Amino acid sequence: MDDHGDDFGTWVAENGAVQRSEEEWAVIAGYVRHAANKIGPALPLCLPGEPQECGRTAQHHVLAWAASLKASAHHIIETSAPSQARAAHVAGPLYQRRLTELRERR
Repeated sequence: MDDHGDDFGTWVAENGAVQRSEEEWAVIAGYVRHAANKIGPALPLCLPGEPQECGRTAQHHVLAWAASLKASAHHIIETSAPSQARAAHVAGPLYQRRLTELRERR
């Protein structure tokens, strides 16, 4: 997967992210890549300092690889649910409840 979400563009002012150092973002990116690699196609070793370094920041990788992880998780839901209705419930209301819980802990 070489899609890093570069098609977003730069027309939107972005300053709402949690402030972390590049080193902290790199650690998180490594964790997200590890999780994504466990359930989906392998992601490249392209963080700063890695063999296939692509020149993007670690924060950029956190976002792109979290999207890959989310897509892989959604695919697991779709292919593992006993019915489309159950998959829709898990991917919809249950997912939203879990997301709300995470946001409240922040």
